[in-house]
Amino acid sequence: MPIPVADPRLLSIQDYTYTLPTERIAPEPLPDRDQSRLLVYRGGHITDQTFRSLPTELPQDTLLVFNDTKVVQARLFCRKPSGGQIELFCLEPVAPHSAIELAMQQTGECVWKCLVGNGKRWKNGLILLDFTAQGQAATLTAERMEATDGYSLIKFNWQPATLPFAEVLRGAGHLPLPPYLNREDTEADAVRYQTVYAAHEGAVAAPTAGLHFSDAVVADLVAQGVAMTRVTLHVGAGTFQPVKAARMADHAMHGEPFVVQAAVLRQLLAHHPRPVVAVGTTSLRTLESLYWLGVQAASNSLLPDKLPHVLQWQPYAPGSTLPATDALQALLNYLDAQGLEALHATTQLLIAPGYRFRMIRGLLTNFHQPESTLLLLVAALLGPDWRRVYDHALSHEYRFLSYGDSSLLLPNAE
Repeated sequence: MPIPVADPRLLSIQDYTYTLPTERIAPEPLPDRDQSRLLVYRGGHITDQTFRSLPTELPQDTLLVFNDTKVVQARLFCRKPSGGQIELFCLEPVAPHSAIELAMQQTGECVWKCLVGNGKRWKNGLILLDFTAQGQAATLTAERMEATDGYSLIKFNWQPATLPFAEVLRGAGHLPLPPYLNREDTEADAVRYQTVYAAHEGAVAAPTAGLHFSDAVVADLVAQGVAMTRVTLHVGAGTFQPVKAARMADHAMHGEPFVVQAAVLRQLLAHHPRPVVAVGTTSLRTLESLYWLGVQAASNSLLPDKLPHVLQWQPYAPGSTLPATDALQALLNYLDAQGLEALHATTQLLIAPGYRFRMIRGLLTNFHQPESTLLLLVAALLGPDWRRVYDHALSHEYRFLSYGDSSLLLPNAE
């Protein structure tokens, strides 16, 4: 067992591993979203349920927080004039807009940071992709501008130039399924690799904890009187990035943009101290990031001309004692002062053993890969019991990873 430490920078990721047999990885979704299994961990006690029972398993007066990001068809299979295929995986916009909402509405041309497949075969020149968008023939051209740190800056041009880039991706792109599925996307994935409440395009990976929700489960939650709200964090490809460093101090956490409406901040403030349960690690990271942005706002260190940002190690500096309610109120005051109805920010927050949760009391999540930052987050929430949960899931034949089963983690008994 790893020795508990106060500073996660001292952790070795090799202490957070387990053996995941290939046959435990779910290659396809179940026929019905809500028929997946649900492992319930409540104050140290584990029970086996199905996802349809979620509404009755939640603590009384729970506020469920969803991430309503929508996965974009970010993989583009282009061709060289000579006929060779080059794959471009769009990661994040660079110009003329770095904000994903604006970038998706850009017309004519844009620049994105991309991963390039078969990149050694593309020395220079344009590559092409013919597609259909809005019922008309269209063409996309791509030019590599520069390459650095394993990524390339790619300049895209397309005709008709009046098409927004969102329509280009819808017509020309493919869903970026997790690499461990090792298969091409299908028509079924176009539906099942999105949540039923997906609303805002920008993610290159699904917030998979939400894939289990059906309209019927949502209706049951309403009938049970469970409060619900939404945030938007656009999941980046870094969610699949393995931890290669010997110590976490040497691992660079990926940054992701998120948006939270002022009305949601007010709802969170009014709900305190009743329990908040995050649907997925992305919702959880967003909620906890709100606390740390509130700490910045309370100390007047959020600048109006700079996008608010949470650094990877901010929570592990000498600890803040600011109550969560004060942090939320400070954020609301900041938005009011700027005349804003939504908080736009980015986060690199790394949650690992040693972290103290301020905003949430529970987490709904799938089962994650060994030696991943997502597993570190679960270990931060459950302590050493994370291993008991995963041993139980393995011995009871739960399905793992994106299309796998679910768990409701409530570390403190009601």
